[in-house]
Amino acid sequence: MRPLGPGREVAPGVRVLAHLHRSNRLDVYDAWCERRAARVVLKTPRPDHLNDSRTIRALLREGRLLKRLSHPNLVRAYAVHPSPRPAVVLETLGGETLEHIARRRRIAAGQIAVAGVQLASALRYLHAEGMLHLDVKPSNAIADGAAAKLIDLSIARPPGRVPAGRGTWCNMAPEQVRGGVVAPAADVWGLGTVLFEMATGESPFTGDDEHEYPQLHRRAEPVRTLRRLPRPLADAIDASLEPAPGHRPTPDELIDALLPLAA
Repeated sequence: MRPLGPGREVAPGVRVLAHLHRSNRLDVYDAWCERRAARVVLKTPRPDHLNDSRTIRALLREGRLLKRLSHPNLVRAYAVHPSPRPAVVLETLGGETLEHIARRRRIAAGQIAVAGVQLASALRYLHAEGMLHLDVKPSNAIADGAAAKLIDLSIARPPGRVPAGRGTWCNMAPEQVRGGVVAPAADVWGLGTVLFEMATGESPFTGDDEHEYPQLHRRAEPVRTLRRLPRPLADAIDASLEPAPGHRPTPDELIDALLPLAA
C-alpha cells in the first residue's frame, strides 16, 4: 500500500509534508505541527499494519519512553497519539546518519572521539534509567549540528533475557545473537560498531547471508590495521568489540578514555 500523501492529517494538527522512510511495519514522515509551528518527524504504522497490535504496542511504548527521557544526545518525543491513528511525534534532526557520513568521507579522529563521548553519555543515561537500547548502529545515530544523537528505541527493554537475534544482524553483540541474558555491555558493543565504521568507512562484520553471524566465529579486525589512529581511540574501539561482555569497557570507562581526545 502507498504511503500517506502530503497534507494528510495523521494526528491532531500534524500534517504530512513528505514520506521519508518505510520499514517492515512503520512509515516515517516529514510533517508540520501547527501547535509548535515547526517541522516534526512522525512515526505511524504502515497502512497494512494498522490492525497489528504488536506493531502498535511497540510504537506507543517507544514514544512513551522517549517522552519520559531527557538527554541532549537522545532524540526527543513531543507527543504520543494512541488514536485515531497510532502515531509518535518526534523532533526533527537536521543532520545525516553517521553511517552516511562515514561512507562518504573520512572523519577526523577528534570528531570520532566527540561522537563516542556523546553516545556513551546517552547510553550511560539510558542504562541508569533501567533500559538498554539494543540497536545501536551507525544508521541509528544522527549528527545534528555538533551533537551525535541516538534514535530508534523501538526494541529498547530492561536488562535481562532477550530472544535470539533481537537487533540488527551485523551490529548485534554475540550474546544478542545467541539470545539469553543481556546487559549494558551489549550496547557498548553496538557503540563499538559505530566508532569502527566512523573510523574506517566500513562495518567490522559483513557478509552476504543475514542468517550467518560472523561475530560468533571471528573477532573484529584491529582498527589500526585499517587506519592509523591515536592509540587510546583505537584501543577503546577494539575493547568495545571484545567477544566476552565482561571484557568490554563500561560507558564511564569509554568516556574517560575518549574525553582527552575530544577536547
